[in-house]
Amino acid sequence: MPFIPGDRFRNLDTLKREFMNMFPDLIPESSSPRIDVYETETHVVASCEIPGIEKKEDIDIHIDDNMLTISGTINKMHEVREENLYRRERFSGRFERVVNLPSSVTAEDAKASYKNGILEIRMPKSLMDRRKKVDIDFL
Repeated sequence: MPFIPGDRFRNLDTLKREFMNMFPDLIPESSSPRIDVYETETHVVASCEIPGIEKKEDIDIHIDDNMLTISGTINKMHEVREENLYRRERFSGRFERVVNLPSSVTAEDAKASYKNGILEIRMPKSLMDRRKKVDIDFL
């Protein structure tokens, strides 16, 4: 079975949710969505799980000094009275995630799209960071 970074901490998310259910007043409602960051030849791409977003004004994306910050709010559509609630696992409220980017990017040309609960941000690498194979003159 291949090792995927972060998999061994997946149970911590469940433990945190259970703890929040038992002691909702001790932990503020905030969350760090899961994110994958990878590079292509010309772009750095971040793919982030944020289910429950209904409009683009609920998400803020900032790129500053090779740091990507994604924040926003997930609103509950149908509020259930606390006494009628049996189990709460779905997150609602404020979230934020900050990650270091592996290469310098041109923030002005970044593009973001949201589909089926996945936010994808495509950031072109700055020209200085693009690698080029150098041909060797073999004498």
